[in-house]
Amino acid sequence: MSRGARSLSHSIPDNFLGLDARAAAYDTARFAILPIPYEATTSFGAGTREGPRAIITASQQVELYDEELGRESIRAGVATLDPLEPDARGPEAMHQRVYTAARRIVRDGKFLIALGGEHGITSGLVRAVMTRHKDLSVLQVDAHADLRDTYQGSPYSHACVMRRVHELGVPAVGVGIRNFSAEEARFIRREKKPLVTARACRASSSWIEEVVSQLSDRVYVTIDIDGFDPAYAPGTGTPEPGGLDWYQVVDLLAAVARERQIVAADVVEVRPLPPSTVTEFLAAKLIYRLIGLVARGT
Repeated sequence: MSRGARSLSHSIPDNFLGLDARAAAYDTARFAILPIPYEATTSFGAGTREGPRAIITASQQVELYDEELGRESIRAGVATLDPLEPDARGPEAMHQRVYTAARRIVRDGKFLIALGGEHGITSGLVRAVMTRHKDLSVLQVDAHADLRDTYQGSPYSHACVMRRVHELGVPAVGVGIRNFSAEEARFIRREKKPLVTARACRASSSWIEEVVSQLSDRVYVTIDIDGFDPAYAPGTGTPEPGGLDWYQVVDLLAAVARERQIVAADVVEVRPLPPSTVTEFLAAKLIYRLIGLVARGT
């Protein structure tokens, strides 16, 4: 019987994966889900502020037994925190609010998984994770390079987030990229930024090994849902054709988890398109797979 069928006769706790109080207790949980329903700099389709809520709701229908890993991956505990309230003073103030909230979670020794909201939140998250993990690199799954210096007047725009990460001194590898500006192209060449395009992922048999080889021992994973092809994840503000598929992304994550230590993550830019729930369910199952991969390696 599916979780959906059980939900007809039993209420499901309103947290990520619909876990009981014991499995979702913050004090004992290894993983902490931080919803950040923030959206201030999106430049096309609006609605990512609804992403965290949609992902949590969809996750409550994800089967806890992972057929590929051959186990339930909740034994380490997965706590869901209250949503982080947006800061109305602007993107820079929100960056600091994200940093402060994430730093508390990291100090508590939790594996932080943030749910966006727009991609602009990632620089604050990475900055917080750096306080615990010095030898850090970032794996960025994305359709866009997000390396502009400023966009629409803000250096904290979602289109600038990886430029801010670069300024933190954290190396990053972009995967699935298939859209960037002339300014970004010049920056990529000048700084020799490692980047594996979506076409290269399809054309090369060794692209995963290439990506892993350029990551440090400890890795922060940021997944902009538009890194997937819109056929798999249509619910996003800036869909780009020619993206990655489910197996490419989960095989990449499995390789990184096997060869490196993933220490924190985020999934951003989910824009619900009701009545469809395809994108948020993909995001929820992807997060659960990541939890399983990390838990398996310990």
